[in-house]
Amino acid sequence: MREASQKLLTKAEASIKATELLLEAKQAEFAASRIYYAMFYIAEALLYEKGLKFKKHSAVHSAFGEQFSKTGILDAKFHKTLVKAFENRLISDYDIDAAIPTEDVRDMTAQAREFLEAASAYLAKHESDKSS
Repeated sequence: MREASQKLLTKAEASIKATELLLEAKQAEFAASRIYYAMFYIAEALLYEKGLKFKKHSAVHSAFGEQFSKTGILDAKFHKTLVKAFENRLISDYDIDAAIPTEDVRDMTAQAREFLEAASAYLAKHESDKSS
């Protein structure tokens, strides 16, 4: 696995843990932002392994959908969750009157953990396929 991909997965894990702490502190809006970044880092790590790097979030979303969801490499639900998490991040970061329900962020956190596990399993298999 590329060093950059490993670093991104480490950041994703740290972001999930930070989200859980923010939820414990009843800070759902900040947690919504952080859980999006956890998923974003996972998508970036996967794309890096294919030699793909992007500057815009929308480009990462699109490329992840093309490379991993539409191909069936990973479940399409991860792409949908990534896009929904991005929408929640925009609301939580920029709409001062909006509130993201805590339960929604808890659900996204569970989905982010599942995404991280699926990505890690894919990357481990991809790595072992390269070495055989």
